[in-house]
Amino acid sequence: MSTKDTANLIYEIQRTLTALEGKFSALSRAIKFDEKSARLSELDQQMNEPGFWTNLSLAQSYQQEKSQLSREVERFRQALVSISDYQELIDLLKDDESSLLELEHDVARLAELVSSIELECMLNQEHDKNNAILSVNVGQGGVDSQDFSEMLMRMYRRYAERRGYQVSVMEWQDAEEAGIKSATILVSGSYAYGYLKAEIGVHRLVRISPFDSGARRHTSFASVWVIPEIDDSIEVDINPEDLRIDTFRAGGAGGQHVNKTDSAVRITHLPTNTVVACQAERSQTKNKSTAMKLLKARLYELEKRKRLAERDKAEAQKLEASFGSQIRNYVMAPYRLVKDLRTGYEVGNVDAVLDGDIQPFIEAFLLR
Repeated sequence: MSTKDTANLIYEIQRTLTALEGKFSALSRAIKFDEKSARLSELDQQMNEPGFWTNLSLAQSYQQEKSQLSREVERFRQALVSISDYQELIDLLKDDESSLLELEHDVARLAELVSSIELECMLNQEHDKNNAILSVNVGQGGVDSQDFSEMLMRMYRRYAERRGYQVSVMEWQDAEEAGIKSATILVSGSYAYGYLKAEIGVHRLVRISPFDSGARRHTSFASVWVIPEIDDSIEVDINPEDLRIDTFRAGGAGGQHVNKTDSAVRITHLPTNTVVACQAERSQTKNKSTAMKLLKARLYELEKRKRLAERDKAEAQKLEASFGSQIRNYVMAPYRLVKDLRTGYEVGNVDAVLDGDIQPFIEAFLLR
């Protein structure tokens, strides 16, 4: 690398660091850094008091809050320290070409982290920080649609892995020939709902069908629904008399692993005709508990949308249209392209998207 190239590289690194440093004053206010730091100290004092663990549910709630705040505060503090460290390193490494290139890479990663912090500042709606309950349901398209539904579910599980989220299967119904009829997962992690709510809507796949002996192009659809997991602090009044609880035999792997007991649970809330099911566990008690949690979340979301409709009919219509409309095309023939119809964002690498690389689509939607 020539002296001129080295000077340009140093200039670009310094320019990026200066720009990042300039963002932090506003960013500190946006994420309420001082308030969160003070709340962390308050939680530490309360958790060190005698008898703190007497109320287990309250203790767990405090632990969860502390974990969330610690992550946000530490990430912000680490980014700020990194800017200072990198600025000092520039003078030390100005004659070391390979180290400067490595520093450029580190600064680029830091810029991505700061962008992530900025994006999460936008996720300030109620429940954005919550875990997400995500469901995929088969649409028009026969076997291709069933296969596409399973492809989407794999995409979201791979996305969760990329972000370090935990995934738990709540309900899974295999289709007869291929794919799934429906599936529901719980995605646990910071801002899981805030991000994944961008995926609500109808998804469309165009490809040469592997199930068509004539190798013709088929179009298939699947719908995605996302609701936040709500905690016990939110009251949802459910009258036991309004519930119909059915048990059935969950599907298994076959052979000695087949489930021979009626452990799966389906709960119908009769006044709203809301149906939920869980068959992930071998224990009927655990499945019932999970199904009730899912029902609680769905009824809460239903009530929230109902109140929105009463308060602002125009806004409610927008919400309904968003939930029910086609949002993204996955085209694998005659060309290869994934395009989000809401934002216009598109990517030619379909395989990468179906392997979980959907964060750019989510960010484009949120920034819109």
